[in-house]
Amino acid sequence: MNSPRICCIGAGYVGGPTMAMIAKQCPEISVHVVDLNQARIDRWNSNDLPVYEPGLDEVVQEARGRNLTFSTNVREAIHESDIIFIAVNTPTKSFGVGAGRAANLEFIEKCARTIAECSSGHKVVVEKSTLPVRTAEAVKRILESSGNGATFDVLSNPEFLAEGTAVQDLLHPDRILIGGESASAVEKLAAVYARWIPRDRILTTNLWSSELSKLTANAFLAQRVSSINAISALCEATGADVDEVAKAIGTDSRIGPKFLKASVGFGGSCFQKDILNLVYLCEHFGLREVAEYWEQVVKMNDYQKRRFSTRMVRTMFNTVSDKRIAVLGFAFKKDTNDTRESAAIHVCRDLLEERAKIAIYDPRVPESQIREELRLSFADAMGRISDHHAKLIETNVTVHASLYEATEKSHAVAVLTEWDEFRNFDAGRVLQSMFRPAFVFDGRNIVDRKQLTEAGFEVHSIGRATSH
Repeated sequence: MNSPRICCIGAGYVGGPTMAMIAKQCPEISVHVVDLNQARIDRWNSNDLPVYEPGLDEVVQEARGRNLTFSTNVREAIHESDIIFIAVNTPTKSFGVGAGRAANLEFIEKCARTIAECSSGHKVVVEKSTLPVRTAEAVKRILESSGNGATFDVLSNPEFLAEGTAVQDLLHPDRILIGGESASAVEKLAAVYARWIPRDRILTTNLWSSELSKLTANAFLAQRVSSINAISALCEATGADVDEVAKAIGTDSRIGPKFLKASVGFGGSCFQKDILNLVYLCEHFGLREVAEYWEQVVKMNDYQKRRFSTRMVRTMFNTVSDKRIAVLGFAFKKDTNDTRESAAIHVCRDLLEERAKIAIYDPRVPESQIREELRLSFADAMGRISDHHAKLIETNVTVHASLYEATEKSHAVAVLTEWDEFRNFDAGRVLQSMFRPAFVFDGRNIVDRKQLTEAGFEVHSIGRATSH
């Protein structure tokens, strides 16, 4: 069987790592990743990749220059490829019909039209982006309208990567899901993955089941996070310990322990976006009660973030105005530089509204990215920000190069990302430079409460009684 030539449109969190792994595992296959963003492509061709994932550097370095290419030559890559992955962003719409819920498919349609214009012969087009059910139907209509004699098969191949463990997820996935109507096209893609993944982990479905499975998987996972976070509020009110509750119910084989870790709230590019997309689909089909049920998961997540910042203000004598608060972590989870929908953004925004001085440290997120996320958190639907909020970010936010620099002369420490270095910092050194009483608000339940309490901190954790 001849090895297919592959191109991927979109060099983001999905396209880049996935194509790098295919290239590494299949050295006989030519893999070309293309993107219109020259700066992003330049970073993929450097030693400073735009995506941080443990182990990804080694994967890219092994394949890049051999059978893995990154460029902006979109049309050329499409023309020369047999299999074309679409891995562009599908953010939640901020305008028009479905604003705040529906996925913005603008980039998907533009990709489909470009593929139609540049293709000849037969192409297999693979949806890698997370999409609403029946998007493949629209993609296929656009492709078939090219009028240049090219033919197409459209497949759905959603990704189930967890940021921070993406390389291992690609090496040893729970499953690879391929949806399509053409058995030969499905087999062509399955054969690529089968070079390193056992066949029994490659699942095939129809197009619509595959598209819906991705949304549903993220919705179910997010539901578990919001469920345990809801219980964390009750634990704090009653004196129960949420970690003990989670362990007790997680040993039930029908429930299991995964995604029962209470926190300040879930973030990332998938959970909220996909749930809102699911809500919009339910509303579109007249399933109002189902839509309300899933929307409550997002509302609970918003409540948890708001509850955390409110608790901070109330604990610190009902005012944080002009108080320095060290924020440890800005990425939405450890081992990634992704800040999309990070709980830290919402907590910092709330604290800034209370006129707090925010000192931020994250080992992987640059200052420019932090400031842009905070700016967007205050922006209106048109992306505009008031002079007041712009000035607030400029004067009340500082970004630091270390944990100890951020915590110096602070009134409180808020742990918002579970980076390993935040688990056992030098409590005496931090406390010595802080104002008293010295508060620690642990939004990830990772610090050593006993050690910090003995050192002289007052520790507030999610779903636990105060320790002081």
